[in-house]
Amino acid sequence: MLTKVDLCSMALLKLGEKPIQSLNENTTNAKLGRMLIDSVIDVLLTLYPWRFATQTLHLTKNSDGDFIIPGHVLRITKTRGTIQGKKIIANSETVSVKAVVRVQPADFPSFFASLVVTKLAMELCMPLLADQTLFRTLTALYETELQNAKFTDSTMSPETGIESFNLINARF
Repeated sequence: MLTKVDLCSMALLKLGEKPIQSLNENTTNAKLGRMLIDSVIDVLLTLYPWRFATQTLHLTKNSDGDFIIPGHVLRITKTRGTIQGKKIIANSETVSVKAVVRVQPADFPSFFASLVVTKLAMELCMPLLADQTLFRTLTALYETELQNAKFTDSTMSPETGIESFNLINARF
């Protein structure tokens, strides 16, 4: 089960730096990791509708008549209402949304954890080492890992076939 400390330590190791034991350490590595880890994870989760981070949520109106988007929702990918800031406007008593939600590192599949580590190493590279060659190498690696992660995620569960479609049934 991975933790944020594990992800930061792996990113530091990728840079040739010493790993950390805690994000609360009084070291430059820990301070930078503490500042960057949450935003790197949120950005990567928001970037693509990852299957492991996608949920269907059923929202009900609050006392003001609005549907409030929960705080753990990073991106709504499908809804029958109009999104306005942190709420959804719809003419119904309930609304269903398909959303990308915040996921803890312990629940990351290995391909996503590797992507987080590479992106974090990329973000840590300049403040820690100021090495532009290494930064460009990590950027290229990140782009490759991102494409591979998207492909892996998109093929994790088999596509469902068309079960009942009149034009196909008529053909056979």
